[in-house]
Amino acid sequence: MTAPLISIVTPAYDVAPFIGDAVASARAQDETRWEMIIVDDGSRDGTALAAERAAEGDPRIRILRQANAGVSAARMAGIAAASGDSLLFLDADDWLAPDALARLSGALRAAPDAVAAYGPWAAVAEAARPGDPPLRLKAGPYPAGDILRRLLVENLLANGGHLLARRSAFDAAGGFRPTLRYGEDWECWIRLALQGPFAVVEGRDPLLFVRERGGSAYRRMARDPAAFAPAMAAIWENPALTERLGATTAAQIRRRAEAENDWVVGKELLRHGARAEGLSVLRGAALAAPSLKRLALLAAAHSLPALPARLHGPFARYPEARQA
Repeated sequence: MTAPLISIVTPAYDVAPFIGDAVASARAQDETRWEMIIVDDGSRDGTALAAERAAEGDPRIRILRQANAGVSAARMAGIAAASGDSLLFLDADDWLAPDALARLSGALRAAPDAVAAYGPWAAVAEAARPGDPPLRLKAGPYPAGDILRRLLVENLLANGGHLLARRSAFDAAGGFRPTLRYGEDWECWIRLALQGPFAVVEGRDPLLFVRERGGSAYRRMARDPAAFAPAMAAIWENPALTERLGATTAAQIRRRAEAENDWVVGKELLRHGARAEGLSVLRGAALAAPSLKRLALLAAAHSLPALPARLHGPFARYPEARQA
């Protein structure tokens, strides 16, 4: 019996130095039943040419070009051209472990009621190459089954590169919203979770390696509370949530999600060097959703000036903030 086809959808914008690693990681997969659709979203740095060179001789890889329309529109263009039974969204500056597709598709096959499978990932430096040691391993534990409530509070995924979604469930969920510029993937995963349970890949080895780039949308926008507002509105204006959870429970979870967003904002303000503002936001978030771990982290955040930089953990400043 022929294995189902996996479609790897890769939006690409000004990533010429990195896209070769993404393409090479697809070509190195243990699972060979895949196609890759790269959507060059109006790049100005020769990204499409770099992709063509990396893909040379492999008919499984197609490169589409469009005027710049944003990551969600690029993903949706790739999905429209895809013919696979399942979808994986690999960012063009990241790369997959060689066994990623095999492990993800195996987890999905083992859970026939699941709408998607996901699992561990690792963060790497911007200049890293495959084989270099990661900065951090995000090995979980990840929840399985109905993850909707947990996902509403926080985005459990770095991006779509360590998630394999059934095409039928993804289409039923409605895909990515091109109007969202930040949090668009989180909002999409929530609608996907409304369709059914998630399966989790076994083991701690990362499926995906994610570059921490200075120009990433997360680094630019996560310190601004206003950046969260459009995605939060799209999430909580969805009538399916109230229908599933009930109005009282939905309101409680939304407050918890808002506190989680505030914690992210405060952490990012500290990492960008805005100490007073960051501590103020962190205190508000800890009061809104207290936990022993969060209170301990808040105490550590107040003690940063007395600690060596190597012990600053999640509050470590970005290089540009240290130089400022």
